[in-house]
Amino acid sequence: MSLPTEYSNLGFDPDALRNKYREERDKRLRDDANDQYVEVSGDFGYFVDDPYVEREEREPMDKEMHVLIIGGGFGGLMSGARFHEAGIKDVHFIEAGGDFGGTWYWNRYPGAQCDIESYCYLPLLEELDYMPKEKYSFAPEIYEHSQRIAEAYNLYENAIFQTKVTEMRWQEEDARWLVTTDRGDSLRPKYVVMSTGPLNRPKLPAISGIDEYKGHTFHTSRWDYEYTGGDHSGGLTNLADKRVAVIGTGATTIQAVPFVGKHAKELFVFQRTPSSVDERGNKPTDKEWAKTLKPGWQRERRENFNDMVIGRPVKEDMVKDGWTEIFRKLASMVPRDPAKKVTPEQAAEMAELADFQKMNGIRDRVDSLVSEEDTAEALKPWYRQFCKRPTFNDDYLPTFNLPNVTLVDTSETKGVERITAEGIETGGKSYKVDCIIFATGFEVGTAYTRRSGFEIYGQGGQSLTEYWADGLRTLHGFSSHGFPNCFQVGFSQNGFSVNLTSVLDDQAQHVAYLINEIDERGARYAQPSEEAEAEWVATIRRMAVANTAFFEACTPGYYNNEGYVSANRGLGAESYAPGANAFNKLLAEWRDDGELPGLELEKAPRPK
Repeated sequence: MSLPTEYSNLGFDPDALRNKYREERDKRLRDDANDQYVEVSGDFGYFVDDPYVEREEREPMDKEMHVLIIGGGFGGLMSGARFHEAGIKDVHFIEAGGDFGGTWYWNRYPGAQCDIESYCYLPLLEELDYMPKEKYSFAPEIYEHSQRIAEAYNLYENAIFQTKVTEMRWQEEDARWLVTTDRGDSLRPKYVVMSTGPLNRPKLPAISGIDEYKGHTFHTSRWDYEYTGGDHSGGLTNLADKRVAVIGTGATTIQAVPFVGKHAKELFVFQRTPSSVDERGNKPTDKEWAKTLKPGWQRERRENFNDMVIGRPVKEDMVKDGWTEIFRKLASMVPRDPAKKVTPEQAAEMAELADFQKMNGIRDRVDSLVSEEDTAEALKPWYRQFCKRPTFNDDYLPTFNLPNVTLVDTSETKGVERITAEGIETGGKSYKVDCIIFATGFEVGTAYTRRSGFEIYGQGGQSLTEYWADGLRTLHGFSSHGFPNCFQVGFSQNGFSVNLTSVLDDQAQHVAYLINEIDERGARYAQPSEEAEAEWVATIRRMAVANTAFFEACTPGYYNNEGYVSANRGLGAESYAPGANAFNKLLAEWRDDGELPGLELEKAPRPK
């Protein structure tokens, strides 16, 4: 396979980069895959406690309801809002936190900010007549927007906060779910909507000695301002006499480390794999631009973005940021002369070359911002851009020029080797620290029910963990055979986009349609047929082949099941490959059919 001659003078050697990427991947690959993380329960359960509100005691509830939504993040909020619009009124919520917000209720670490532009990311902007203050909103504004949605759609009325589901069990005779909680509640909804989120449950590294450390610890999703001082905007003055370790260098660390580095006596950042850190370029919203927007502008914008980030051709890049730059570069490489046909193989190689060019720029940016040569080398990412979620920040890399900040590269040891009573040991060195901050992300590759924190038992007492033991089995990602009237929203065999809120919005509208159709047709419950489910799983597996090959070559992470991606493991292997917009079109055609193809409806018994 060869490219047209005009692409021969690239200024870099593609084969050398491929080899470098493979070497860097292989040295980080671990035999224990997802077992390298310990479940946050038992002795580690305090890592998921809510530090933001006092627990309010209440009497247990025993009640029936039409719909129960589990989770109060954007998935739950969008479901509640769209159900309200569809006339579904008896909707209750269960949420572990003290308010709506999900990720943006928990993530209050300094500098927390969305990495998708806010005009695409914050949902219902037109419906609520709200315009974000900046191109990339900070956490407080996003949390406030969550509350704005809940208030506008009257979702607080039936919200049950500070409550965790302990089990869901199908009751065949009543055609309802029995949902029990840690408050002793017995809730019996006809429909359950699972919106527990793909990045919901904090995870900890199963580092030897993690339970021996005597200093202070917390996870970034439960930031301890009582210990650090300050707030989201900084001012962590309590760290002035503290030696602090941060383990993990994903999106959270990129945003929080500049604030910790500014105030800590010493900061050690333990890195296994560097993130791709591009320019943030945030700016206030142009009010004059906002006045020019026509009705339907947000959907048009987010669909444009969804197409851009999977490489589908568009007439205009509406967002113009670091996410879409690589695809603008790719478009510039495609011959404009219609006579010059580009084969699929050539198109794939052009995409790879555009990716190489983009990542070369990311690595050059490290050299321009980090003064110490060895540190700069360690901070350079050697992988394709979408092997890990790209990050965008203007302050992270310069933080390593501060005399009190040290990068500890653990790539050769595949991560931190040991935690002791006084600190961390790795690479033959000891680091005595007063505090360890775990920026180790959330569980993604573990069992769904482990991530949600409870088990689901369907017809015949079968657990969802058992049913999904060999990978997800769903129709369109929403529901599974044997688990009637139970719908999932999020990433599960459906259209993927890095802009999750747009995905959740469209899914919520589809689930609202399903609930109304099931009710209007007089059914006790509905579930996918075994045949339809098997056909959809086969479709996902077939389409995932290209994604699987891409992610297999990636550095280990949650996108590729820690390097062990397969046809049914890893975020990229369980999505509808043509993307969110194509998936939404498929669902629209399915609804237009009018016969609910693939769904089995159990009709209500006739009145006696």
